[in-house]
Amino acid sequence: MENSANIVEVRNICKSYQRGEHTITVLNDISFDIARGEFLAIMGPSGSGKSTLLNLIAGIDRADSGSIVVNGEDITELSETELAGWRAGNVGFIFQFYNLIPVLTAAENVDLPLHLTGLSKKERREHVEAALSMVNLTERMDHYPSQLSGGEQQRVAIARAIITDPAILVADEPTGDLDRKSAQDILGLMGRMNTELGKTIIMVTHDPHAAQSAHIIRHLEKGEFSV
Repeated sequence: MENSANIVEVRNICKSYQRGEHTITVLNDISFDIARGEFLAIMGPSGSGKSTLLNLIAGIDRADSGSIVVNGEDITELSETELAGWRAGNVGFIFQFYNLIPVLTAAENVDLPLHLTGLSKKERREHVEAALSMVNLTERMDHYPSQLSGGEQQRVAIARAIITDPAILVADEPTGDLDRKSAQDILGLMGRMNTELGKTIIMVTHDPHAAQSAHIIRHLEKGEFSV
Protein backbone atom coordinates (compact mmCIF):
# COMPACT_ATOMS: atom_id res chain seq x y z
CA MET A 1 0.00 0.00 0.00
CA GLU A 2 2.84 2.41 0.82
CA ASN A 3 4.13 2.03 -2.75
CA SER A 4 0.89 3.47 -4.11
CA ALA A 5 1.34 6.37 -6.52
CA ASN A 6 -0.90 8.38 -4.20
CA ILE A 7 0.42 9.32 -0.79
CA VAL A 8 -2.94 10.84 0.25
CA GLU A 9 -6.38 9.48 -0.67
CA VAL A 10 -9.36 11.46 0.64
CA ARG A 11 -12.79 9.87 0.19
CA ASN A 12 -16.20 11.44 0.86
CA ILE A 13 -15.00 13.64 3.71
CA CYS A 14 -17.63 15.70 5.50
CA LYS A 15 -16.97 18.09 8.36
CA SER A 16 -19.29 20.48 10.16
CA TYR A 17 -19.26 22.51 13.37
CA GLN A 18 -22.01 23.52 15.77
CA ARG A 19 -22.45 27.22 16.45
CA GLY A 20 -25.19 27.47 18.99
CA GLU A 21 -28.26 25.92 17.37
CA HIS A 22 -26.76 26.16 13.89
CA THR A 23 -24.76 23.52 12.06
CA ILE A 24 -22.07 25.03 9.83
CA THR A 25 -20.96 22.71 7.03
CA VAL A 26 -17.25 23.27 6.37
CA LEU A 27 -16.44 20.40 4.00
CA ASN A 28 -19.08 18.72 1.90
CA ASP A 29 -18.32 15.22 0.53
CA ILE A 30 -14.74 15.97 -0.58
CA SER A 31 -12.79 13.30 -2.50
CA PHE A 32 -9.37 13.70 -4.12
CA ASP A 33 -5.88 12.20 -4.29
CA ILE A 34 -2.40 13.64 -3.84
CA ALA A 35 0.39 11.92 -5.73
CA ARG A 36 3.58 10.96 -3.94
CA GLY A 37 6.13 13.77 -4.38
CA GLU A 38 3.49 16.34 -5.33
CA PHE A 39 3.51 20.01 -4.33
CA LEU A 40 -0.14 21.02 -3.99
CA ALA A 41 -1.52 24.45 -3.16
CA ILE A 42 -5.08 24.73 -1.85
CA MET A 43 -6.58 28.19 -2.31
CA GLY A 44 -9.88 29.71 -1.35
CA PRO A 45 -11.46 32.61 0.52
CA SER A 46 -11.47 32.81 4.30
CA GLY A 47 -13.91 30.28 5.71
CA SER A 48 -13.78 28.02 2.65
CA GLY A 49 -12.49 25.07 4.68
CA LYS A 50 -8.83 25.16 3.57
CA SER A 51 -7.24 24.92 7.01
CA THR A 52 -9.84 22.42 8.19
CA LEU A 53 -8.99 20.14 5.27
CA LEU A 54 -5.28 20.50 5.98
CA ASN A 55 -5.83 19.67 9.66
CA LEU A 56 -7.82 16.56 8.74
CA ILE A 57 -5.06 15.28 6.43
CA ALA A 58 -2.46 16.01 9.12
CA GLY A 59 -4.45 14.16 11.78
CA ILE A 60 -4.95 17.27 13.94
CA ASP A 61 -8.73 17.20 13.52
CA ARG A 62 -11.27 14.45 12.80
CA ALA A 63 -13.84 14.24 10.01
CA ASP A 64 -17.52 13.53 10.68
CA SER A 65 -17.53 10.89 7.94
CA GLY A 66 -15.39 9.55 5.12
CA SER A 67 -11.86 8.18 5.07
CA ILE A 68 -8.36 9.63 4.75
CA VAL A 69 -5.50 7.30 3.85
CA VAL A 70 -2.01 8.79 4.24
CA ASN A 71 1.04 6.74 3.28
CA GLY A 72 -0.99 3.53 3.44
CA GLU A 73 -2.68 4.22 6.81
CA ASP A 74 -6.36 5.03 7.21
CA ILE A 75 -5.95 7.70 9.88
CA THR A 76 -9.70 8.03 10.43
CA GLU A 77 -9.62 4.62 12.16
CA LEU A 78 -6.84 5.47 14.62
CA SER A 79 -7.42 6.20 18.32
CA GLU A 80 -6.24 9.56 19.72
CA THR A 81 -3.09 7.92 21.12
CA GLU A 82 -2.35 6.11 17.84
CA LEU A 83 -2.99 9.32 15.92
CA ALA A 84 -0.51 11.27 18.06
CA GLY A 85 2.16 8.66 17.38
CA TRP A 86 1.30 8.61 13.69
CA ARG A 87 1.58 12.43 13.42
CA ALA A 88 4.99 12.41 15.10
CA GLY A 89 6.36 10.00 12.53
CA ASN A 90 4.57 11.05 9.36
CA VAL A 91 3.80 14.78 9.32
CA GLY A 92 6.00 17.87 9.29
CA PHE A 93 4.18 21.09 10.19
CA ILE A 94 4.94 24.60 8.91
CA PHE A 95 2.71 27.33 10.37
CA GLN A 96 2.17 31.00 9.56
CA PHE A 97 3.52 32.18 12.91
CA TYR A 98 6.43 29.68 13.15
CA ASN A 99 5.39 28.26 16.57
CA LEU A 100 8.96 28.30 17.88
CA ILE A 101 9.60 28.08 21.62
CA PRO A 102 11.17 31.44 22.61
CA VAL A 103 13.39 30.10 25.42
CA LEU A 104 15.04 27.54 23.13
CA THR A 105 17.75 28.22 20.54
CA ALA A 106 17.21 27.47 16.86
CA ALA A 107 19.05 24.17 17.27
CA GLU A 108 17.02 23.22 20.36
CA ASN A 109 13.75 24.02 18.56
CA VAL A 110 14.74 21.81 15.64
CA ASP A 111 15.84 19.05 18.02
CA LEU A 112 12.46 18.87 19.80
CA PRO A 113 10.75 16.28 17.54
CA LEU A 114 13.79 14.01 17.84
CA HIS A 115 13.17 13.55 21.57
CA LEU A 116 10.39 11.16 20.56
CA THR A 117 12.89 8.96 18.70
CA GLY A 118 15.50 6.55 20.02
CA LEU A 119 18.42 8.58 18.70
CA SER A 120 21.38 9.35 20.96
CA LYS A 121 22.25 12.96 21.80
CA LYS A 122 25.17 12.83 19.35
CA GLU A 123 22.97 11.45 16.56
CA ARG A 124 20.33 14.08 17.26
CA ARG A 125 22.96 16.82 17.06
CA GLU A 126 24.12 15.51 13.68
CA HIS A 127 20.55 15.49 12.37
CA VAL A 128 19.94 19.03 13.65
CA GLU A 129 23.13 20.36 12.04
CA ALA A 130 22.21 18.72 8.73
CA ALA A 131 18.68 20.18 8.78
CA LEU A 132 19.87 23.69 9.67
CA SER A 133 22.55 23.47 6.98
CA MET A 134 19.84 22.62 4.44
CA VAL A 135 17.98 25.83 5.30
CA ASN A 136 21.21 27.87 5.38
CA LEU A 137 21.11 28.64 9.09
CA THR A 138 24.19 26.86 10.42
CA GLU A 139 25.68 30.12 11.69
CA ARG A 140 22.47 31.03 13.54
CA MET A 141 21.84 27.71 15.28
CA ASP A 142 22.65 29.05 18.77
CA HIS A 143 20.46 32.14 18.38
CA TYR A 144 17.05 32.46 20.04
CA PRO A 145 13.91 33.19 17.98
CA SER A 146 13.88 36.82 19.19
CA GLN A 147 17.33 37.25 17.62
CA LEU A 148 16.14 35.99 14.23
CA SER A 149 14.19 37.71 11.46
CA GLY A 150 10.76 36.40 10.46
CA GLY A 151 12.23 34.65 7.43
CA GLU A 152 14.94 33.04 9.56
CA GLN A 153 12.37 31.87 12.10
CA GLN A 154 10.35 30.27 9.34
CA ARG A 155 13.50 28.51 8.06
CA VAL A 156 14.03 27.12 11.57
CA ALA A 157 10.42 25.92 11.48
CA ILE A 158 11.05 24.20 8.14
CA ALA A 159 14.18 22.52 9.52
CA ARG A 160 12.10 21.31 12.46
CA ALA A 161 9.40 20.06 10.07
CA ILE A 162 11.81 17.90 8.05
CA ILE A 163 13.99 16.65 10.93
CA THR A 164 12.10 13.35 11.36
CA ASP A 165 11.93 12.71 7.58
CA PRO A 166 8.10 12.85 7.52
CA ALA A 167 5.99 11.39 4.72
CA ILE A 168 4.22 14.72 4.11
CA LEU A 169 4.82 18.40 4.86
CA VAL A 170 1.74 20.49 5.59
CA ALA A 171 2.07 24.26 5.40
CA ASP A 172 -0.70 26.63 6.55
CA GLU A 173 -0.12 30.12 5.09
CA PRO A 174 3.68 29.68 5.45
CA THR A 175 4.43 33.10 3.92
CA GLY A 176 1.46 34.96 5.42
CA ASP A 177 3.53 36.85 8.00
CA LEU A 178 6.56 37.58 5.79
CA ASP A 179 7.64 40.41 3.51
CA ARG A 180 7.83 39.61 -0.21
CA LYS A 181 11.59 38.91 -0.27
CA SER A 182 11.45 36.56 2.74
CA ALA A 183 8.35 34.91 1.31
CA GLN A 184 10.20 34.23 -1.95
CA ASP A 185 13.10 32.69 -0.02
CA ILE A 186 10.75 30.40 1.93
CA LEU A 187 8.87 29.33 -1.21
CA GLY A 188 12.19 28.61 -2.92
CA LEU A 189 13.26 26.54 0.04
CA MET A 190 10.00 24.58 0.03
CA GLY A 191 10.51 23.96 -3.68
CA ARG A 192 13.94 22.50 -2.89
CA MET A 193 12.45 20.24 -0.21
CA ASN A 194 10.07 18.99 -2.87
CA THR A 195 12.56 18.49 -5.71
CA GLU A 196 15.73 17.51 -3.81
CA LEU A 197 14.21 15.52 -0.94
CA GLY A 198 11.13 14.33 -2.80
CA LYS A 199 8.85 15.68 -0.06
CA THR A 200 5.11 15.76 -0.69
CA ILE A 201 3.94 19.26 0.27
CA ILE A 202 0.36 20.38 0.89
CA MET A 203 0.16 24.16 1.26
CA VAL A 204 -2.86 26.25 2.14
CA THR A 205 -2.58 29.86 0.99
CA HIS A 206 -4.74 32.81 -0.02
CA ASP A 207 -1.80 34.36 -1.90
CA PRO A 208 -1.88 33.64 -5.67
CA HIS A 209 1.83 34.51 -5.87
CA ALA A 210 2.71 31.85 -3.29
CA ALA A 211 0.44 29.30 -4.95
CA GLN A 212 2.42 29.63 -8.19
CA SER A 213 5.28 27.75 -6.50
CA ALA A 214 3.17 24.59 -6.41
CA HIS A 215 2.74 22.07 -9.22
CA ILE A 216 -1.03 21.94 -8.81
CA ILE A 217 -3.45 24.56 -7.50
CA ARG A 218 -6.91 23.54 -6.31
CA HIS A 219 -9.60 26.03 -5.31
CA LEU A 220 -11.92 25.37 -2.40
CA GLU A 221 -15.24 27.23 -2.33
CA LYS A 222 -17.91 26.69 0.33
CA GLY A 223 -16.55 23.28 1.30
CA GLU A 224 -16.19 21.91 -2.24
CA PHE A 225 -13.46 21.97 -4.87
CA SER A 226 -14.36 24.16 -7.84
CA VAL A 227 -13.61 22.62 -11.23
